[in-house]
Amino acid sequence: MIPRELLKKVRRIEIRTRHMVSDVFSGHYHSVFKGQGMEFHEVREYVPGDDVRAIDWNVTARMGHPFIKKYVEEREMTVMLVVDISASQAFGCTAQLKKDLAAELTALLAFSAVRNNDRVGLILFAEDVQHYIAPHKGFSHVLRLIRDALYSEPKQRGTRLKPALDFLNHVAPRRTVTFLISDFIFDEPLKRTLSITARRHDLVGILIGDHRERIWPRAGLIEWEDAETGQRFLIDTSHRRIRRHLMQSQAARRRELIDLMRRCDMDTIEVCAGEDYDRALMRFFRMREQRMRT
Repeated sequence: MIPRELLKKVRRIEIRTRHMVSDVFSGHYHSVFKGQGMEFHEVREYVPGDDVRAIDWNVTARMGHPFIKKYVEEREMTVMLVVDISASQAFGCTAQLKKDLAAELTALLAFSAVRNNDRVGLILFAEDVQHYIAPHKGFSHVLRLIRDALYSEPKQRGTRLKPALDFLNHVAPRRTVTFLISDFIFDEPLKRTLSITARRHDLVGILIGDHRERIWPRAGLIEWEDAETGQRFLIDTSHRRIRRHLMQSQAARRRELIDLMRRCDMDTIEVCAGEDYDRALMRFFRMREQRMRT
């Protein structure tokens, strides 16, 4: 049985994200993401002005006069949401944990997809793939995705990206739009894994952070525990030099990660738990629209 509080949370996310899709994102989503290419529509008789390169010579030979093939743009896509549910996602210094933000983004993107008549699927991962929902359409399917993104607990504490993207490439042989939603705290080389997947799919990284990961408070001696390894260590945050070093280390990691994604031909969206993400998504959509026009 699913706890009543979880059902309430699913309902709150549904209301918020469906409203955002209706009012803000649907038009941008539709204009930015394309289908798989061109789909055969019909054969009709040639009329002056038609492109002679479209002539179907087999039909022309049978009928004795020219016919051409007509194609239409294939709008339907498959959208895959690859979501990190490892232990580090349970961090949050505000009213929202990183994993709750990941679930909300899952809902927003899933509702955008089904509104555009696209299929959407879900892969939840930690050290390995934890859960998979095959791509489908429909409102009830989206609610299942939201529920599972919130309700699923990882069987391992750590994170590995390669098994998740290898699984994606296995279950999705055709090109998809894939949103990789994670805090990207990985202890593994990422360049080859990301590059291979970005060549096969339209891969977009959504980097989830938290305010306290970027700005350390002056709070004296604090004992921290690594959520994924269980290792404990003491940090004296009363020293400005230590706080500056921690912030600079985090900023350097962020720059290296974003640069890596750029070199892998990935787009990146940065969002922060407990803060509005509307502007970050709109910047992404506008950037994609501008790129398509050039």
